Amino acid sequence: MRLHIATLGALLALTIPAAWLLQQDEEPEDQGWPRRIDTERGTVVIYQPQVDDFTSNNLTARSAISLAPSDGDPVFGAVWFDARAETNRDDRTVDISDISVPNVRFPGLSEEQQDTLSRFLEREMSGWGMAISLDRLLASLELVEERRAAAENLNNDPPLIMVMDTAAILVTIDGEPRMQQVEDSEVMRVINTPFTVLFSPGARTYYLFADSTTWYTADSVDGAWQLTRDVPQEVAALTPRPDPEEEAAEEADSAATEEPGPPPVIVVSTEPAELIVIQGQPEYTPVDGTGLLYVANSESDILLEIDTQRHFVLLSGRWFASGSLFDGSWTFVPGDELPEDFARIPEESDIGHLLVWVPGTELADEAVLEHQIPQTSAILRSEAKLEVTYDGDPTFEPIEDTDLEYAVNTGSQVIKVGDEYYACDQAVWFVAGSPTGPWVVADTVPEEIYTIPPTNPNYNVTYVYVYDSTPEVVYVGYYPGYVGSYVYEGVIVYGTGWYYPSWYATYYYPRPATWGFHVRWNPWWGWSFGFSYGWGPFRFHVGFGAPRGWWGPVGWRGYRRGYYRGWHHGYRAGVRAGARAGYRTGQRDAYRRNNIYRDQRNQDRNAPRAEAQDRRRPDVDRSRENNIYTDRAGNVHRRNDDGTWQQREGDGWGERRESPPDRGGGQTRDRAAPEGRAQPEARDRPSGERQQPSTRDRSSGSMNRDYEARQRGTDRSRSYQSQSRSGGRARSGGGRGRR
Repeated sequence: MRLHIATLGALLALTIPAAWLLQQDEEPEDQGWPRRIDTERGTVVIYQPQVDDFTSNNLTARSAISLAPSDGDPVFGAVWFDARAETNRDDRTVDISDISVPNVRFPGLSEEQQDTLSRFLEREMSGWGMAISLDRLLASLELVEERRAAAENLNNDPPLIMVMDTAAILVTIDGEPRMQQVEDSEVMRVINTPFTVLFSPGARTYYLFADSTTWYTADSVDGAWQLTRDVPQEVAALTPRPDPEEEAAEEADSAATEEPGPPPVIVVSTEPAELIVIQGQPEYTPVDGTGLLYVANSESDILLEIDTQRHFVLLSGRWFASGSLFDGSWTFVPGDELPEDFARIPEESDIGHLLVWVPGTELADEAVLEHQIPQTSAILRSEAKLEVTYDGDPTFEPIEDTDLEYAVNTGSQVIKVGDEYYACDQAVWFVAGSPTGPWVVADTVPEEIYTIPPTNPNYNVTYVYVYDSTPEVVYVGYYPGYVGSYVYEGVIVYGTGWYYPSWYATYYYPRPATWGFHVRWNPWWGWSFGFSYGWGPFRFHVGFGAPRGWWGPVGWRGYRRGYYRGWHHGYRAGVRAGARAGYRTGQRDAYRRNNIYRDQRNQDRNAPRAEAQDRRRPDVDRSRENNIYTDRAGNVHRRNDDGTWQQREGDGWGERRESPPDRGGGQTRDRAAPEGRAQPEARDRPSGERQQPSTRDRSSGSMNRDYEARQRGTDRSRSYQSQSRSGGRARSGGGRGRR
């Protein structure tokens, strides 16, 4: 080996100047792998990490690494590191910081050389900041046998399912209409609906707002609604306006809208319901390689099993079946009872995205994996403020099967635990000695809170955690369950399915609803909602001026950003064209900012990211292929273009093999824990950890598996970046975004 100890020492003795490294951008970005640090006497190259564990906001991974002096051959080895991971789904990156190095292994080097390398890497990597694509990271993870993030006891009873063969809109009302007089006006408003429904006592008429100049009118809420141009001035004065961000997006939509279609029929429901609209008689289209047909002239996902003549519809991630499409009685179908042909749906087909809801498929597993990753932030204690408003004196009721109580006459989520009160606001926990405060950011959360059942409207707070804290900041995170997206029986679903009674007295506080909003999922930006039909002037704004809380935490607008898209005969706009499964949610950058920690209400709470001078970022080495891997024993392998593998032996590569040796263990140089990998300290584990999602790579060192995962992650990352650059109009769907 030509790498002498003297040369190695000269290389490692260098202090790497920050000027040789990429400075931290405001938003870290994964521009590719491997990463490189150039010094005056050599180069350090870090290959894409292979994740061993991702629990809470702690990442444990291993990477192949090479150290190459300018006058010698490179030395290849493996480095294990623990780090803090800050996840952001908006730009789909995971920022890796606070790196520690418990293990290194460089086969062939002496113990003295390995100690030198270990100290060097631990010193240098502790000051690094690296961004890795969330899609690359997800592909490198493997499902655990028991998904601790999975929800239990969800309600899968079908809502009222209506199927119509003409354009229609479902207007949902939470029970019988409740009227409230608009301030400084004689006009009354139906307060228990997210739609704008007004009543003029003088005209004894109801008005439904559709768009800036478009209204419907009826004699009663459940009557026959008709378009009208005759709107009283006092009603027209209450026309809701979108915020500037959404208004600009609407103008862009209008420019691209096709010729207007017919005005939709208004269907009002005062119970949980879903409306499926078909353009005329169903047009059944074969699904290649299966005994299935799908209805091509509908925005909804409707399949027909030829042998049994059963229809299947997908609603909020759940399958329901009926023997008759228009007049049938619908029943829930668990994933393991779906016809076998569902798993044979071609991924590249027009309905390939449906594989996300077929347990055991790759797309379903990838969607579940994504739900194992938290959105994280560091919250400044000094800036995090909270005020809770009650409708009268605070009123608490027991939470079923617990010793807890929850506040019912407020839009906030307040839990009474013994003599203390915990409030979850915008995915941040607060604690107080009384229900009215004063509130301070919580360092810990009582474990009993994580036993709140899905039958309670506060179930979603069991997906918000406190990970760690310092005197200045509290590290927090939330999983998709906080915003109503759950893992259930091997797939993802929206909503718990339970109906939660809302509060109505002087004020109206709605609770999250599973049904009524035609909820659909997009792999890049999560769930969104639509209305089955919307075209030309018929946009039917939801939520403007209405109390929030219908589709997630109070104050969060994520699901309000649905689609405003129509369809014409024979063409499926929305889910199967453009940003498939998202109803145009992917078409506007402004509409995909669903990170709660970046919401305007949270901006001042967030601790600033590390300063540029404190976080050095290795450059991307585009001259090297991202084809070097390490197994769990620390051996280094290279995959060649012809599919063969070679293991690093001494200062060269060994013989070519069809697959590398399958080694699941081995000796490593572990300075931190001689008997094995160092485990996170207790302070790094979140409160309520027994329910914390955890994803562990249980492979036995298979490099082929790691190669396939790396390729899949690269494809997903490129697909997302392509969608971002094109404004979401690239064909996408399912888990890989290739349609």
